[in-house]
Amino acid sequence: MKICVYGAGAIGAYVGAQLALAGADVSFVARGPHLAAMQKNGVRLLIDDTERLVNVRCSSDPRELGPQDYVIIALKAHSVPGVVDAMQPLLGPETAIVTAVNGIPYWYFYKHGGEFANSTLESIDPGGTQWKKLGPERAIGCVVYPAAEIVEPGVIKHVYGKKFPIGEPDGTRTPRVEALSQMMVAAGLEAPIRDNIRDEIWLKLWGNLCFNPISALTHATLDVITSHVGTRAVAKTMMLEAKSVADRFGVHFRVDVERRIDGAGAVGAHKTSMLQDLEAGRPMEIDPLLTVVQEMGRLVGHETPTIDTVLALIKLREDIAQHRDVAPAAKQAEPSAKAA
Repeated sequence: MKICVYGAGAIGAYVGAQLALAGADVSFVARGPHLAAMQKNGVRLLIDDTERLVNVRCSSDPRELGPQDYVIIALKAHSVPGVVDAMQPLLGPETAIVTAVNGIPYWYFYKHGGEFANSTLESIDPGGTQWKKLGPERAIGCVVYPAAEIVEPGVIKHVYGKKFPIGEPDGTRTPRVEALSQMMVAAGLEAPIRDNIRDEIWLKLWGNLCFNPISALTHATLDVITSHVGTRAVAKTMMLEAKSVADRFGVHFRVDVERRIDGAGAVGAHKTSMLQDLEAGRPMEIDPLLTVVQEMGRLVGHETPTIDTVLALIKLREDIAQHRDVAPAAKQAEPSAKAA
C-alpha cells in the first residue's frame, strides 16, 4: 500500500511514521529544516518516552514520488487550495484522498443529498479549485483527535491520543476505506469507520470554532477558557449558533454542549493550535473553522451574530500579527463616524 502524507508536520509525520513501521510504503511531502532533517537522519518518533527511528522517503517535490494509493492531506486547511496543482503527480486513477484537516472539507456536499448537494463553499474552496482538481469522488473523510509536536526538526513527540475516525462521504463501507482502517489499526492507531463522518467532523469543529479564536484573542489555555464564566458563556453561545446551522444540514451531535465544553476543559492547560500559530507568527486557521460556519448559516438564512463578532476580532488580530495594512478599512469607516 503506497501512502503519501502531504504536509508531514507533527501530526502528519506521526501518522506516517506509524504506518511505515506497520509495513506501508510511506512517503512524505514536507519543506524547510524539518524536511532536511528527515532526509538526513530519518524521523525520530517519541512515544511514551520511547524513541524509534523511522526511515521514510521525503521530498518537497511530489513529482519525485509518483501516483499513490492514498494521499493523506495533513496540512493546515487554509494551505490546501495553494497546493492543489502541486499534488497532481500523486494522483492516479484510483488514488483516494484522505482529508485529515480541521474544519469543513472541500467535498462536504458530495453525495450529501438535498438542495445543496454538490455545492462548493467559497470560504474553504475558492472557485471550487479543490472540487475540480482533486475531485470529491476521491475523498475519504478523517477527523484528527491526537496531538503531537515537532520538538526540533525531524523529531516528533506524540502528546496524546491515537483516534482518527474515517468515513466515505456517503457512509458506505467500501474496500478502500476498510483497507485504510485495517492499515491504520495495524499501525497502532484507532480508525473506526463512521457511517456519517460529517457528524464526527462537526463534533470536532464544534469546539474548534470557539476555543481556538477565544484562546488566540485572550492567550488563555483550554482549562481557563472553559472554567472562566465569561469565556465559557461566549463559547457556549457560539456553539449553539453553530448547532442551529448544522441542524439545518441534518447533523446529529451525540453529546450536548455542556459535555463538549467540559471535555475540552479536561484536556487541561493546553494551547490551541490557533494560539500556537499566532505565537509563532504563522497564519491562523480562521476560514475553515469560523468563516465556513458563517457561510453555511447564510446558505440557510440563519444568523450567527456571536460567531460573526468573534470572526471579525480574530481576523483583525491576524491582520495585525501578519503586519497587514488595516488603514484602508479604518479610513472607509471615517465618513460614517462623522455622519453619526
